[in-house]
Amino acid sequence: PTNKARANQICEIVSSLSEPRWASVNRGVLICDECCSVHRSLGRHSSQVRHLIHTPWPPTQLQMVQMLYSNGANSIWEHSLLDPASVMSGKRKANPQDKLHPNKSEFIKAKYQMLAFVHRMPCREDDSLTAKDLSKQLHSSVRTGNLETCLRLLSLGAQANFFHPEKGNTPLHVAAKAGQVSQAELLTVYGADPGAPDSNGKTPIDHAREAGHHDLADRLVEIQYELTDRLAFYLCGRKPDHKNGQHFIVPQMADSSLDLSELAKAAKKKLQSLSNHLFEELAMDVYDEVDRRETDAVWLTTQNHSTLVTETTVVPFLPVNPEYSSTRNQGRQKLARFNAHEFATLVIDILSDAKRRQQGNSIASPKGHDSQDNDQPDYDSVASDEDTDQELPTSKGDRTKSLDSDLSDGPVTVHEYMEVKNALSASEAKIQHLMKANNSLSDELRLMQKKVSTSRALLLPRILCCKIRLLLCRRGRLRSSGWLGESSSIPELDDLESDPTLPSTEDVIRKTEQITKNIQELLRAAQENKHDSFIPCSERIHVAVTEMAALFPKKPRSETVRGSLRLLTSSAYRLQSECRKALPSEGCPGPDMQLVTQQVIQCAYDIAKAAKQLVTITTKENTN
Repeated sequence: PTNKARANQICEIVSSLSEPRWASVNRGVLICDECCSVHRSLGRHSSQVRHLIHTPWPPTQLQMVQMLYSNGANSIWEHSLLDPASVMSGKRKANPQDKLHPNKSEFIKAKYQMLAFVHRMPCREDDSLTAKDLSKQLHSSVRTGNLETCLRLLSLGAQANFFHPEKGNTPLHVAAKAGQVSQAELLTVYGADPGAPDSNGKTPIDHAREAGHHDLADRLVEIQYELTDRLAFYLCGRKPDHKNGQHFIVPQMADSSLDLSELAKAAKKKLQSLSNHLFEELAMDVYDEVDRRETDAVWLTTQNHSTLVTETTVVPFLPVNPEYSSTRNQGRQKLARFNAHEFATLVIDILSDAKRRQQGNSIASPKGHDSQDNDQPDYDSVASDEDTDQELPTSKGDRTKSLDSDLSDGPVTVHEYMEVKNALSASEAKIQHLMKANNSLSDELRLMQKKVSTSRALLLPRILCCKIRLLLCRRGRLRSSGWLGESSSIPELDDLESDPTLPSTEDVIRKTEQITKNIQELLRAAQENKHDSFIPCSERIHVAVTEMAALFPKKPRSETVRGSLRLLTSSAYRLQSECRKALPSEGCPGPDMQLVTQQVIQCAYDIAKAAKQLVTITTKENTN
């Protein structure tokens, strides 16, 4: 939306006059930064959060959200609060002046996660009959432009993929044939399958093309490949050209030797041996993790750097989805522990295997069909012919049973695959390496400070190159892999935008020395197994990082500076979170200290690298 269009918009959670810069796609509301900090912790199954400006939007999807917002979609989620009886019972929505925690956050969770205020249907003996009736109403409504009615039906339990027994098709078939673009966007947000066949074997894409709605048909093809497109775009910033028959982009590692270890080979082999059903689940979980990482990056970009390290800054891992088994939720959370290189390797493996399975007619994925024909979908919403019906449990209990049985016999589980991937890093070796690297870093910084006034232009580039080699010698040549993401790249000094508001090199070096000293204390504690020292060390590092971030302007001109600050502050926050895990909790089994130590060292490494980048940047600016 344009700035003029946003001027009269308000946050639909607490009716705040704060300008809403975010949207919840599946709820059809606009939200402010403060409320978004809570939305992001709910998980995509409750609220799919996107920034109105800094997130790429399919135009028709943004139009759908704006239409829902303009037509009062918020009243769907606050239905019972509009009843005068609710006021008498003490129910009320949060006020703008209320505190975020606990007042606003509890209201947001009740409204969007628990759906506590939506309209409730009268109790009936057969709930499945109620859902069927609602789904039939949805089937009839999508041929019209009344978008909020369909959202209301979906909120009550109507199924987006409902197959009408008399009509022989789904709501998406109806919307596609009628050319209802916004209805199609809403249905697919709620899981409708663009490749589902009707009783005549035709898909919604076929119906859209036959009715002359070619733009809608092309959009449905994009939605069909949304999962693999999103993964490819995350790595290389490009999407396949579906109109010209290109349906996959599989980026390659710049240095293939980085991924030739026996553990890496074993991980790839286990990925390839996953059943179609489990491969589909893993792919969807990685998609959610990509969304979490990208949303965090946008969030950190748009916030005040001096207040970044707070409880609401980062969603550290994927929130629990109650519809999934405990095994799957544990695997999903472990995805956050992958560093940039490991996660990129996993994404490439999934893209490569998805293409292999599609070409071999043996893949299952959330949307589409198995086919080698470029005009046909690549994925199917059910398992392929080689998978039995028992691989697709119909209830939560059945799904848990299916996954548990896979643990002992049959296909390799997602959990096992994660364990192999995590084994790629040897924590003890990393401790020793980082101890040496940080000792060298501290010595070099002291030398730099003494000579910065007389020989900065000649001396600093050589020292910084030495630091780069020290920090990255066992992490692989990530500099050559530019698509791995900001957290794993080294700024190119020649590309820096001049910014006279940056702090002096001396001030940055002074703060970096303080950070380095505290990291050394933390590493010594890790080496000596003094786990009770983790928390105080992390708190001192947090203070030093906050002070360093405060030296920089709130909105630096250079994306390189913003990226380094994001890495610095988010790593400090995550370090605190990881250090807290070292403390045993009453009634809970003791933590895996080897794993905790590994994550603590990883965070310390990222902080040291970010500080080094900022020294490099300010040195370049101040010598020009």
